[in-house]
Amino acid sequence: MKQFTLFFMLLIISNFAYAQKKQSERLDSLFTVLYQQNQFNGTALIAEKGKIIFKKSYGIANEDTKAPINEKTIFELASCSKQFTATAIVLLKREGKLQYTDKISKYLPELGFWENVTIYDLLRHTSGIPDFLKYMPDNWDHNKIADNNDLIKVLAAKKDTLEFTPKSRHSYSNSNYILLGSIVEKVSGKKFPDFLSDRVFKPLKMKNTFVYCRHKYPKKIDNFAYGYVWEDGGFKKILEENSQREISEVYYLDAILGTSKVHSNAEDLYTWMTSLKNNTLLTKKEFDEMTEITKTSNGRDVAYGFGLDLRKGENKFTFGHTGSWDGYSTFMLHDVVKDRTFIILQNFHFGAVPYTNMFQIMEDKPLQLQYPKKIALSDDEIAQYTGTYTNEEGETHIITSKEKHLLYNTPTVSWNMRFFPYSNHEFRGIRQAGADAVLNFTKLDNGDIKLEMFQDKQIVGTGVRKGK
Repeated sequence: MKQFTLFFMLLIISNFAYAQKKQSERLDSLFTVLYQQNQFNGTALIAEKGKIIFKKSYGIANEDTKAPINEKTIFELASCSKQFTATAIVLLKREGKLQYTDKISKYLPELGFWENVTIYDLLRHTSGIPDFLKYMPDNWDHNKIADNNDLIKVLAAKKDTLEFTPKSRHSYSNSNYILLGSIVEKVSGKKFPDFLSDRVFKPLKMKNTFVYCRHKYPKKIDNFAYGYVWEDGGFKKILEENSQREISEVYYLDAILGTSKVHSNAEDLYTWMTSLKNNTLLTKKEFDEMTEITKTSNGRDVAYGFGLDLRKGENKFTFGHTGSWDGYSTFMLHDVVKDRTFIILQNFHFGAVPYTNMFQIMEDKPLQLQYPKKIALSDDEIAQYTGTYTNEEGETHIITSKEKHLLYNTPTVSWNMRFFPYSNHEFRGIRQAGADAVLNFTKLDNGDIKLEMFQDKQIVGTGVRKGK
C-alpha cells in the first residue's frame, strides 16, 4: 500500500514538473519572437506558488560594449519605484512619526496653500496636485539638474490651484510621490536613498537594489542596463538624453526622487514581492491597508493603494505597477489568488509586455496572439504602400519605408511610428507597452490604395493615395 501511494505521488510530481517545463518553453518562445521583432529587450521572471518557473534574459544591456543582459542585470524601475516610497511612509507611520491623515503642510509648510491635502491623498493620487512635468520644462534651467527641493520651490512660487478638491477624484500625478519622498527625509532625518537602504533593502537582503541618479551622481555599476530609445526615424538605439536637440528632461530632472530612480534586478524584486505576500517586512494589517480599494468623496472606487495598482473582486486580487522613464519599461504584478508573480524589466522604451499571452500560458490555454509574428516581405512589397494619403476631412498621413518597416508621420508632427508586416497588406505598430496599432492597406479597382488606421481595433484614421 505504501509503495502504491508513493507511486502516485511520484506520478503527480512528474506531471507537475512536465507541465512547468512546457510552460517555460512556451514562455521562451513568446519572448523570443518579441525580441526578434524589436518588441522586447530585457529580463522576464515568472513564479508560481513560491517557485520560479521561468527566468530568462534577451538582448543588450550596453550598446557601446555590447554586454548582454543576464538574470542579474540591474535596471531603473521608473514608476515601479513608488511602492518603495509608500513603504517608507508605512514604516514611519508604524513608529508614530506621522499619520496618514496628516496634512502635508505640517511637513512642507511652503505648500501650505494646498491646505486640505493629506498624506493619504498623496499615497492614493487623490490630492489634485498637478504633475510636476507640467511645471519643470518651463520653469527650470535645463542645464542644471533639479532635486526635490528645487521642485518644491517651483511649486511654492507658482502657488497654483489644485486640479480638483482633494478626495473628490483619483488622478495619477508623479508630484504626489515626489512630495512623499521629501516627507520621508523631513520626518526621518535621513536622505531618502539611505532610508530605503537601511529600512527596506538591507533587511530583505536586496543587495542589488538602490536609489541612483545617473547624471547627478554618476558611478560605475557592474552589470548595469542603460535605457534606450530609437534615434529619430531610424532603428539605432541611443540614450534618451541624446534623442533630442534640446537638453532632455531625463537629464535635468535626474535628481528628483520618490516617483522613480530605484534600481534593481529581477531576483531582488522577486524577493521584494515575496516579502509583501508573506508579510516579512510589513505586517498583515499594514499590507491590507496598503492594498485597500477606497472610494472618492463622490463614491467612486480608487483602485490604487500605496504605490500599487489594485484589482479586486470575486476570486480576484492582484497588486503591482508599471513604469516608463529614461528608456526603461517595467512591469511587476502578483496574483494573490493564483499565487503567481510576474516581473518584466526592459531597457528599451518601446518594449512590449505580453500580459494576455503570459496569463494564457500559465493557465495552459491556447494563445490568442497579442503580438503576431513578423513576416518577410521584399523592399518592393513594402515600398508599394509608401506615399501621402489624404481624406475628405483634409487629414494627411505620410508613409515611408526603412529597414523592412513602414514609418508613419504627418505634415505637422514627426511621429516616426514604426510598423512591421504581418500579412502582405497589414502592418503592426511597434509602440511603447505594445499598444495595438495597425495599418491596413486595400488596393482599389481604380489603382488607388486606401489606408485604414486602427487603434485597439477601432478605426482612428483613413486616407487614400492616388495610383502611381
